[in-house]
Amino acid sequence: MKDAAEDKDYVQSLVRGLEVIRTFSQYKPRMTLSEVAQHAGLTRAAARRFLLTLVREGYAETDGKYFSLRPKVLDLGFAYLSSLPMWELAQPVMRELVNGLQESCSLAVLDGLDIVYVARVPTERVMTIGLSIGSRLPAFCTSMGRTLLAGLPPAELAVFYDRVKLERRTENTVANMVALKDAIDASRRQGWTLVDQELEMGVRSIAVPVRNRRSEVLAALNVSTHAGRTTLETMKTRFLPALLDAAQKISASLSQ
Repeated sequence: MKDAAEDKDYVQSLVRGLEVIRTFSQYKPRMTLSEVAQHAGLTRAAARRFLLTLVREGYAETDGKYFSLRPKVLDLGFAYLSSLPMWELAQPVMRELVNGLQESCSLAVLDGLDIVYVARVPTERVMTIGLSIGSRLPAFCTSMGRTLLAGLPPAELAVFYDRVKLERRTENTVANMVALKDAIDASRRQGWTLVDQELEMGVRSIAVPVRNRRSEVLAALNVSTHAGRTTLETMKTRFLPALLDAAQKISASLSQ
């Protein structure tokens, strides 16, 4: 791809505007002009123009000192979700799975080095990390991430390996490149991924791919549980068959 500075079709102002939106989070829902400029890597003058434009268009609001996003920003994300047939087709299947297993179920897609949650049916909260639609987690140490990586073409997977930075999240995290490649290869061979307390201590999850009619991996479906409540053997013998059945139902619906 062309360098951004050389690409005449690259609209840098749009990129900067999106970056201003991304500076807001659950940890920083309200920020001053200076804070936005700092986090977005912009001058105060540039940040002010972007923020006031967002305010005028209804995507943000201000009390004169602090800026925050407005619900209209959700239109940007839900425009993507509404374009996914999985969004509506997966929900009833996921609810049925959660009712049967009494554990949380999620659906995610791959975006660069991360997975992004596009659907979630929770039960009780098992993670200290708050998860909802749009949440992002690193792909390398999550069950859905490795499932999605296992479905990538070799060239795209090689790019991931070149870019990823392996950070040890817990004492169980696979933070060695050779071991990670072996784990992803194993996920590809067996058709499912089990991750034991690599993202957060106490949390275990198992994931399987959701495929289209051409057998391409579109998303990953998982069930997460607490290590103190569910053994690894139970996840393989009880959770996995139910999860595979749910993924097959979603895949079949997509093929109709």
